Amino acid sequence: MDGRELMRAVKDIGTERGRGAWRSAWRNRRTDAAGLPRRGAERARVPGLLTGTEARPGGGVLRFARSELLVRVTAGGAVFWGWDGAGPTPSYAVVGSGPEPDPRAVLEPDTGGGWRVVSERVTVAVSRHGAVEIRTPGGTVLRRELPPRWWEPADPAGGGAGAAAGARWMQRSEVPADARFFGLGGRAAGPRLRDGEYRLWNTDPKGGFGPGDDPLYITMPVQMVVADAGTHLLFHDNTWDGRVVLREGEEGAGSGPDRPGSCELRMEGGPVRSWALVGPPARVLQGWSALTGGAAVPPQWALGYQHARWGFGSAAEVRRVVSGYASRGLALSAVHLDIDHYDAHRVFTVDRERFPDLPGLAQELAGRGVRLVSIVDPAVKAGDAVHASGLAVGAQGAFVRDALGREVRGEVWPGECAYPDFTDPAARDWWGGLYEERLAQGFAGVWHDMNEPVSFAAFGDPTLPRSARHALDGAGGDHRAAHNVYALGMARAGWEGLVRLRPAERPFLFSRSGWAGMQRYGGTWSGDVESSWDGLRASLALVLGLGLCGVPYSGPDVGGFGGSPSPELYLRWLQLGAHLPLFRTHSAIWAGRREPWEFGPEAEEHARTVLAERERLRPYFVTLAHLARRTGAPYVRPLWWGAPEDRALRDCEDAFLLGDALLVAPVLECGADRRAVRLPRGRWYDTATGTAYEGPGQVLLDAPVGRIPVLARAGAVLPVRSPDGSVVLEAWAPARGRTGGGLVVRDPGPGFEPGEIERYAVRWAGDAVVVETEGGEAVEGVVVRGLQ
Repeated sequence: MDGRELMRAVKDIGTERGRGAWRSAWRNRRTDAAGLPRRGAERARVPGLLTGTEARPGGGVLRFARSELLVRVTAGGAVFWGWDGAGPTPSYAVVGSGPEPDPRAVLEPDTGGGWRVVSERVTVAVSRHGAVEIRTPGGTVLRRELPPRWWEPADPAGGGAGAAAGARWMQRSEVPADARFFGLGGRAAGPRLRDGEYRLWNTDPKGGFGPGDDPLYITMPVQMVVADAGTHLLFHDNTWDGRVVLREGEEGAGSGPDRPGSCELRMEGGPVRSWALVGPPARVLQGWSALTGGAAVPPQWALGYQHARWGFGSAAEVRRVVSGYASRGLALSAVHLDIDHYDAHRVFTVDRERFPDLPGLAQELAGRGVRLVSIVDPAVKAGDAVHASGLAVGAQGAFVRDALGREVRGEVWPGECAYPDFTDPAARDWWGGLYEERLAQGFAGVWHDMNEPVSFAAFGDPTLPRSARHALDGAGGDHRAAHNVYALGMARAGWEGLVRLRPAERPFLFSRSGWAGMQRYGGTWSGDVESSWDGLRASLALVLGLGLCGVPYSGPDVGGFGGSPSPELYLRWLQLGAHLPLFRTHSAIWAGRREPWEFGPEAEEHARTVLAERERLRPYFVTLAHLARRTGAPYVRPLWWGAPEDRALRDCEDAFLLGDALLVAPVLECGADRRAVRLPRGRWYDTATGTAYEGPGQVLLDAPVGRIPVLARAGAVLPVRSPDGSVVLEAWAPARGRTGGGLVVRDPGPGFEPGEIERYAVRWAGDAVVVETEGGEAVEGVVVRGLQ
């Protein structure tokens, strides 16, 4: 099938999908009209005055006139508090039963009639009205949560099923006047979140998005707040729809008073419970990783360059593209097949006419060092074989149903579809087993798409009815509580299924949508970012923001999804992508090509240099992947990572640290051939010229179309791939009188072995720079740079 035939097929599908979208929208409206409890008169409630306390391990329970509050400080320093019986578990984000309470932390009286719990790393204080303060060990207030306010049905008995769970609530907070907000999942307008409203509802933005679009595919009630007084992470553990209104503070002029920053969270239901972690950014994210689970380590090959396209159309076209890379000496690790390789877009099928021998194709490509990766959508075509197998699961089948027990149907690429309930353990187990078919076809990894979940709709919310019923792992509930964790459940099902099927191999899985804790099952990508300079800037914002929410492996569609980038934009995007964890081009069936040679000879030559540099740095990405799992530190970090007190760095959003060793300054503006780069404290070397610069401060660096400024920290040691394919150490000379060092984790193989951490120190010895192991032995064969 050629390009014209594909486009005609898409047009035909679009016509039928349009009719289906109208049917789906009306069906959702009728389902919710019958299944959602009606909202009648409501009564506001606040906690009231404190009436008593009860000490418990790590804290205690504080009873108020109309509510009660559980406060607990854990052994790792994380603080939990929950209102009206809300405990740390069950939770879709927190692993296991949660951390143990700190036996040394006790509930004791505080000033003003309140109480507090003091620990080594943090103090939490509760006023007699129910305000919660998070303080540093020195007593500085990092965050003040005002007493929550609920709006409950005036007549709970007449509110219908789920009325109590659906009580709306609001929580206002105050932070220091100089504080900056980050996080909340993947936000195109980030990484610094400015004044405005941010919705907590995973959403397909319907087409290419840019910095002005919100919400997107991954929303999380996770905030990283950075101020002079300290850094803290705040997690509201609630999966319901909500809105966050942020307002940065303002410091008073002269002796004038400060106006604190503020956060107002309004949720449509669910528990009022929160976690806070305090300390330097590295310690905060290490605690977050311990709380929500370590990040999955991708296979070594998944840290190379990958090529995807919706619309390859045939096995012959895949071979042509792979041969194009090979004949030009361009590195390629994987090719991704989109929905067009399915039979009529039905999941877990293959179009035998266009891909007559998919296992043979996969074997052929593997012989050339290229893996195949498959798209997997959650929606199952009603009436097909996969649907029939799902209906046989348990007493009622594996699919989402409405309040009357009828299967919920939506409209997606195959037509009318059913949706697995990934909050049902039996459904997850069934779904995970289906990946055996993907492995049999020769696929080495999967990417989950359309899992917000999406149901095409001509009007209204393009997802399942809010009244759709879910198992919620035994708790029971509707789509209002399940929507945001639907993709998380799908990722868990896929990950666990792949581990069962191939227990000796780490799966490669990444997902368009997700929630807090999704890093346990893989990573994510940007989704359908627009092909524009704004889209390029949004790509960086997404990766930085997700990393601060504990999701270290992510990256954009290089070149954007739906358009035709100019050679300049394509190259600048490729240069950025080469320094991000997931390095993948992808485009829509109607968009321009993304092969480097399609942009002309000059662009092809520059692309060759970019891809070669990614291959050279791949051992460093392996190290960063293993360190991310062990420590929670993202591969890609904001410039303020090591110096959150530096206000100039806090406001810098156009550059980033790649691990501890490198600073990357992508070009984000059309026509730019120079750019200003903000440097953290210390000496930094321009890796292209070897010129040394001293930070903190700002420098102006050349950025010709063929490269972007990348600087190495003086004293850094990192593993790189040499021209002969072996892994060697590269060290950058420390400043005279100073030392340096670095950590290295070599690829331990395809399994789950953690890999050993190698620690190296670098110092001057006379006029030479030497690198030594942790035991003091000199290391031979090190490439030392920065000696001029």
